[in-house]
Amino acid sequence: MEEYKKLLENKIQRHIESGFDVEVDKLNPVLFDFQKYCVQRMLKLGRGAIFSGCGSGKTNMQLEWARQITRKTGGTVIILAPLSVSKQTIKEGARFGYNVLKAGSTDETEDNIFITNYEQLEHINPDDYAAVVLDESSILKNFTGKYRNLLIKKFKDTPYKLCCTATPAPNDLNEIGNHSEFLNILDSQDMRSKWFVRDEGMNNYRLKAHAKRDFYGWISSWSIMFSNPADIGFVETGKHYILPLLNIIEHRIETKPTDGLLFSRGIVNAMNFNRELHKTNQKRLDLAVKTVIETDGQVIIWIKQNEEGGILRRLLPEAKEVRGSDSVEQKETVLSDFADGKFKILITKTSICGFGMNFQNCGTQIFASPDFSFELFYQAVRRSHRFGRKEPANIHLIVTDTMENAKLIIEKKQKIFDEMLEEMNRNMNANRYGLLTDYEYDEFRTDDMLLMKGDTCIEIKRIPDNSVDLIIFSPPFSSLFTYSNYIHDMGNNESHEAFFEQYAFLLKELYRILKQGRLMCCHTKDLGVYKNSSGYTGMYDFTGEHTKAVLAENFKLHSKVTIWTDPVLEMQRTKTQRLLYKTVTSDSIYAGIGMAEYITIFRKWEGNEDEWQPVNHINKQNFPLDIWQNWASPVWMDIKRTDVLNGKEGTDMGDEKHIAPLQLEVIHRLVNLWSNPGETVFTPFLGIGSEAYQALKDGRKAIGCELKDSYFKTAVRNCKNAVQAKKQVLLFDEL
Repeated sequence: MEEYKKLLENKIQRHIESGFDVEVDKLNPVLFDFQKYCVQRMLKLGRGAIFSGCGSGKTNMQLEWARQITRKTGGTVIILAPLSVSKQTIKEGARFGYNVLKAGSTDETEDNIFITNYEQLEHINPDDYAAVVLDESSILKNFTGKYRNLLIKKFKDTPYKLCCTATPAPNDLNEIGNHSEFLNILDSQDMRSKWFVRDEGMNNYRLKAHAKRDFYGWISSWSIMFSNPADIGFVETGKHYILPLLNIIEHRIETKPTDGLLFSRGIVNAMNFNRELHKTNQKRLDLAVKTVIETDGQVIIWIKQNEEGGILRRLLPEAKEVRGSDSVEQKETVLSDFADGKFKILITKTSICGFGMNFQNCGTQIFASPDFSFELFYQAVRRSHRFGRKEPANIHLIVTDTMENAKLIIEKKQKIFDEMLEEMNRNMNANRYGLLTDYEYDEFRTDDMLLMKGDTCIEIKRIPDNSVDLIIFSPPFSSLFTYSNYIHDMGNNESHEAFFEQYAFLLKELYRILKQGRLMCCHTKDLGVYKNSSGYTGMYDFTGEHTKAVLAENFKLHSKVTIWTDPVLEMQRTKTQRLLYKTVTSDSIYAGIGMAEYITIFRKWEGNEDEWQPVNHINKQNFPLDIWQNWASPVWMDIKRTDVLNGKEGTDMGDEKHIAPLQLEVIHRLVNLWSNPGETVFTPFLGIGSEAYQALKDGRKAIGCELKDSYFKTAVRNCKNAVQAKKQVLLFDEL
C-alpha cells in the first residue's frame, strides 16, 4: 500500500515549474508590490499567464519579465501585440526605463526586447528568441484557426512564455484551452474531456459541478487572476485600484413595422443582422451624431459596416476613421494621436481596435451597431473603463426595437461573466482548490450484498483471496473523464500512461480475489484522437491497451464480444466530423467508422483444472438452443443502448450524466453464462449499481465499490430495488 499511497501523492503535482527565482530587490523599483509578486511568480513558472483587470499595469509586468529573461539567458524576447499597441508599448516602456524596439530593427539595445503585431506572425523566426510574450492574449480565441494554430506551432519549443490579458470568462473554453495549449500545459481537447460535459450542440460545454475545485486549481497552478490587487492579498494597494463608475445608457429607436403589425418585432439574429443594420442606418447614425454633439471630451463610435463609417464622416467631418484596409502605419498614427488627445472623435470597429489600446482619457463610447459578441463589447468598453481613469465612463447603446434581443443577449452574457468571475476569484485565490485527498468510508451490507464507498484499490483489501466467482465492470476510459473530485479517482490522471500505472494496482487485486478458473468481463470502447491535441485525427486503441495491461497481470484471454452501436446516434450525440455525411461527400479520407463497444473476457488460469468449480446450471429446459446461438455470436446486434439503469438520481446538480453505463441485458448474459445462482459477482467500479443490480435480480450475490458519493447512494437505492423486485417475483411464483 505504500507504493499506492506514493502514487496518489505524485498525482497532486500540477504544473511543473521550468523558470527561475529572482529576488524582489532585483526587480524594477517602479513596479507596485502586487506587480513584483506577479513577475516573480511568472519567472518561477517559466510558462504562465497573468489575467488581470484593464489598467493594472500588465505592460510593465511583461516588460520586467522580459528584461529578467534576457539577463538570465543572454537571449532576446519577442512581444506579440494587437495592431497599434506596439507603438504604445514602446512609448510607455520608455517612461519606466525599458528600451523596446520594433522587430526587425537594427538598433542595439541592452534589454534585447522586441515587439511586433500579430499580423506579422508569419515573418517571425521563433528560433531567434528565448522567450515570447502574448500581449492581449485573449486574441488567441478571436484569431482564425490558422493563426491560432500557427502561434501554438511556432512557439511550441520556446522555453519561456507569458500570456497577458484581462480576466477571461471561465466558461469560454476556447480562450482557456488555447492559453493552456500555447503554454504547453494541457491540450484544449483534453481540458474539455477532463472537466466539462457536453450538452446538445457542437460546442455547448459546461463545467461539471464536482470538477470546480480541481478545474480552478489547475488554472491557478499556471496563472494569476485578479480584478483588483486585493484579490491576491494586496489589500492596501487594492484601495487605490478602484474602477470608475460605468454608466450604460440605452437609446431605443422605434421602427416602422413592415409586416402589417402595430409594433416591430425584436427578431434580429446573426443571419439577418447586417440587413437590419442597413435598414436602420439613418436613425441610428443620426442619434449617434446627436450624442457626440452633446458630449464634451473625446468620443469613440463603434460601428460594424464600412457604409456606416462613410455616413458618419460626412456628418462629422472632424472625425477620423480607422478601417481594416488602412496601412499599419496609418492605423498606428491615428490611434496614437487619439490616445494623446489630439482629436475628439474616433470611428472604428471593435474587431480592429477593441483590444489592447489605452483610451482612458476618452470617457464616452457610442455603440451605434451593438451585436451579439459579448467578448468584443467587453474588450471595447475596457479601453475607457479601466484603472487610472477617475471620471465615469459613459457607454451609449443605440438599439432599435428590432435589435432588442441583441441587447438582452449582451446583458445575459454580462451576468454570466460577473458570476463566473466571482467564482474564479473565490476558488482560485482562496487556497482551497484542488482534488480531495481523503474520503470517508461507508458501506451497505446485507446477506446478499456488500456495497462499499471508497477507493476500490484500497477497499478491495477487505475481500478474501479466491472468493469471487465472477467479475464484471466498465473501467474508467483512461484519462478521458473526471468522474469525481477525489485524488483516488482513476479518471483524475494526466495521461493514458498515468491511468494504467494506477490501474495496475487494481488488476493485481482483481486477480487475487477471483477464484481459480473463473472469468473477468471488461466493458470498453476505443477513444477518438483529435488533431489539435495529438497532431493527427484518428482513434486510440484503448481496448487493445487495456487488454495488454490485463494480460500483464497473469490473466489469460478467454474471448471477446463486439456490441454493435448505431453510427447515426453516435454522430448526433458527439457531432464528430468523421461521421458527418458532408465529410464523406467532400473528402472521404477524413470520414471514419462508428466506434463499437466491447466485452473482453479473461480467465484466471491457475491451479488444477479438475478442482475448478464448474458453472453447470444451464440445461435444455432453461436455456434453449436458439438463445445460445444468439449469445455465442461474436457480435451482439440486439443490445439496446437505452437498456440501462436511470442515473438521474446519481447526478449532482450541474454535474455530468452517468458516463457509458453498461446495458442490463449485457450484464444479464454475462452473469447467466459464467456464474451459478447464489454465487458472488464483484464490480470494482460500482457506479450507480448496474452490475450489482442485475446480479441480484438474477439470483446472485453482489459486491461492489464506488468512490463518488452521489453514485454510491444511488447504487444502494437501485440494489435495494433489485432485491425487492426479486422478492415480488418469488411471491408471484408461489401464488
